[in-house]
Amino acid sequence: MRFVTVSGPPAVGKTAVIIKTLEHIQGEGHKVGVVKFDCLATEDDVLYRKRGIPVRKGLAGALCPDHYFVSNVEECVQWGLATGLDMLVSESAGLCNRCSPHIRGVLAVCVIDNLSGTDAPRKIGPMLKAADVVVITKGDIVSQAEREVFAARVRMVNPQASILHVNGITGQGSYELGTLWSGTRETATVEGLKLRFSMPAALCSYCLGETRIGADYQLGNVRKMDLDLPTGAKTDGGPGGEP
Repeated sequence: MRFVTVSGPPAVGKTAVIIKTLEHIQGEGHKVGVVKFDCLATEDDVLYRKRGIPVRKGLAGALCPDHYFVSNVEECVQWGLATGLDMLVSESAGLCNRCSPHIRGVLAVCVIDNLSGTDAPRKIGPMLKAADVVVITKGDIVSQAEREVFAARVRMVNPQASILHVNGITGQGSYELGTLWSGTRETATVEGLKLRFSMPAALCSYCLGETRIGADYQLGNVRKMDLDLPTGAKTDGGPGGEP
């Protein structure tokens, strides 16, 4: 089974891109499926089912969606194999720019859109910098010059990736993306493989349910800003904190 991870910030059109791409692969007689990860709620699984695509949905709830993904991805691969899929696509939640849901040896796709601003590519961390394929959406809304500048900024951040412009409404560019997906190597398991970059780390009192604000309530992995406060001002980061 071929396995592809698709990630990107919120509302860039990940689901639309996946649907249009998988329609081409389905048309070639292959059985495809999707695992949709999200935070609190999603109806994207309904969209997949309407197109005859087997889907499983996982909601991270109070957990970091990146940690939730890595804790469940092996079981998702085994579900795809048990279902008899030729291709399984993992769609991430709309992630923060520090997230890293890509696996070494598994095709990694990052979806971003032209409307996020020309500085956006350098603000996005491992999910863009470590991707094999970068898909840029919503190109029909901006000018040709803006598309070229944005693509050049992406190239500066990730010189190795293939960059494709895909329209999630019309499907333009999705056939070329499908050929890249179909050409990736097969995966029988991801157990023992490594993430391409470490995930965001935090183990503090707020992770464990604390809601009160103040240094007295901050324990564990706490990082403080250097604000150059006046002499005599309280700068103590609290127990376990940094000055």
